[in-house]
Formats: sequence, structure tokens, C-alpha cells
Amino acid sequence: MSGITSRFGKKLAAALIISMTFAVPGLAQTADRPLYLNDDGLPTLAPLLAEVTPAVVNISVESSRSVEMNPLFNDPFFRRFFDMQPPPQQPQRRRQMSAGSGVIIDAEEGYVLTNHHVVENGERIIVTLKDRQQFDAELVGSDPGTDIALVKIDAEDLAALDLGDSDRLQVGDYVLAIGNPFGLGQTVTSGIVSALGRSGLNIEGYEDFIQTDASINPGNSGGALVTLDGRLVGINTAIIAPAGGNVGIGFAVPANMATAVVDQLIEFGEVQRGLLGVMVQDFTPDLAEALGIQAGVGAVITQVEPDSAAEAAGLQAGDLIVSVDRRPVAGSADLRSQIGLKRTGRTITIEFIRDGERQTVEATLRRGPQGGAQTRDQGLERLSGADLRD
Repeated sequence: MSGITSRFGKKLAAALIISMTFAVPGLAQTADRPLYLNDDGLPTLAPLLAEVTPAVVNISVESSRSVEMNPLFNDPFFRRFFDMQPPPQQPQRRRQMSAGSGVIIDAEEGYVLTNHHVVENGERIIVTLKDRQQFDAELVGSDPGTDIALVKIDAEDLAALDLGDSDRLQVGDYVLAIGNPFGLGQTVTSGIVSALGRSGLNIEGYEDFIQTDASINPGNSGGALVTLDGRLVGINTAIIAPAGGNVGIGFAVPANMATAVVDQLIEFGEVQRGLLGVMVQDFTPDLAEALGIQAGVGAVITQVEPDSAAEAAGLQAGDLIVSVDRRPVAGSADLRSQIGLKRTGRTITIEFIRDGERQTVEATLRRGPQGGAQTRDQGLERLSGADLRD
């Protein structure tokens, strides 16, 4: 009984401490941002949102698509029977509008970060600020592989979000999702980081998603995932929605990945991806036993492409890559993402295990396929023009 009382006493003491924490004005919640209280002494995020929401914009995209004509309209008998005019020679096109979100990351230059799929095939891109000012935007560059795009607007007195270090995120960190769901207008939702390094979502490209339970819905794409210190740590990109709406599983491109892409989009207008030239697979316990290596994480090389950066560096099939530029490799997808974000001509340091011994080599990346996923030509002419995947 005393044990139960003791545990209850500890819980009560913890509750009192928490209530005292929320009751003391100005008590620091983080190292650089106080816990805000409203006039009634209740916790609120309103002052934080007043700072960050002006940097999140709505994006409207005008495009057109071909309208399929009924084949009967090309039949002279059918047209004569219904007294119809001959069909136009050129296929008709229908105008359409789509909506998404974006984040201002450079107020002076007017750079707005969003998703590739938001502005894809857009003939006109319109950016609407929180104060409802509208500007035509210019597409600086777009990268289908990471689903990141950068547009630019000519405007003054813009607010921009500071970029955070997404590598420092931990599962359980509180985050806010800000965007334009269903075209309703700017909307804020809250949640936590549910998982990190998500991949295998059947999305073509480089996957290293932040998973969150902050509500993300269609139209949130390109919006901001923000920590409670007001820093941008992710670009909201995708959801798992069996019923068409939010079920608490949303995904964001990490800010560090987006930054690496933006730097190249500004410099080149595209992402000039480097290619290592290896085929890899995840390191499993079965492979560990077969290779005589202690179980762990990494990516096992199954094939080295001829005349590639990997061959020049001396890498071989069976090598277990454990880090790139001192950053650990969690698996084949992680290795692919790390290499895919490094530009052509960059020299990287690869740490690997061969015959039980750790070794380090340097490899200079060569130019690889641009845009989406890196693929390999298997020499099958009858499959020319087809994109293949597992």
C-alpha cells in the first residue's frame, strides 16, 4: 500500500510541477523561446504563429490539359446524322486550377520553397501572402527526385522562415504544420514527429521523410513543418489517406535535404546529381552471417558498374558501406539519398568493411541521371523508353 501511495505521490508532485511551470510567466520552454501565456494565464502558441505564419503562402497554379474527343465525332455518317460540324483539327484544351502551399525562405530575393508536384506543368503560378497580396511567380527550378521546387516573386517587406537542422530532430519533438488544405486558406495544425528516415512509400525519387501526426491534407503540399522555436524543419509533401483525408500519417521532406536541392536550383536551375555507380541492398542478419561480419546497419554492394566512380575508388561487390562523409548509412535507401544529394564532381569519403576490416576510400562522383530516381540501362532494346522498378 505504501508503494502505491508513493507512486501516487510522485505523480501528484509531477502534476503540481507541470501546473506550476505553466503558471509562471516567462519561464523558458526552450533555450531561446519562452512559454507564451495568454491574458487568462493559459498556454498559447499564438505569439509564435504571429511570427512564422506570414512566411507561409498559398500557391495557385493555372495549367491546361487536352480534352479527349468522342471517336464518333470523327465519323462522317455520325456527324451528318446529327447535323454536326466537322471536329476541330487541333485537340481542344481545358484550363484548370490547382492549389498548394509554399514557404518563403529568402525575403530579400523573394525565394519561395514548395513541392515539384504543386507547380508541375504550371503555365502560371500565383503566390498569395497571408495579407492576401498576390504575385505572379517565376519558376527558378524544380527537382522531381526530391519533389522540391523553387519559385521567385518580386515583392517587398516579405517575412521568411529560418531554416532549422532537421538532422537534430528526434521522435517525440513537437511540430506545427502550416499550409492551405483543400484550398481553405492558411491553416495551422499541431502534432509530434512520429518517425524519421521513412522510405519505401512507392514515391519515385529520394525518400528520407519526416513522419508526423500533425494533420496534413491535400493542399498542404509545399507547406511548412515548424518546430516550437519557429524554425523550418520540413516541407509537407505526402499523406497516407485510405479515405481521402488525414488519418494522422503525414510526411515531410527534411529541411536539410531541401536546402541541398535549393542551392543547386539557384546555381544551375536543376540538380546535377553525382553517381557512385553501385548496386546495393540492405545489410541483413543473413548477409552478416554469409559475409562473416558482425550484424549492424549499412548497405552491401552487390554490383560495381564498369568505368564508374566506385570502380575507380576500388570498391568491390561484398563491401559493406557504413558511412559517407562520416554520416552513418542506415541502409540502401539512405545511401541512395545521401549520394543523390551530392553534386557531380564532388569527392566523398566512404567508410566500408571488407573481410572484417574497416577501410576508407575517397570517390569522385560522376554525372548521373538527373531529375528522378537513378536507373540502370540493362541493354534490353525491346524495353527502351520504359521506367522499371521493383
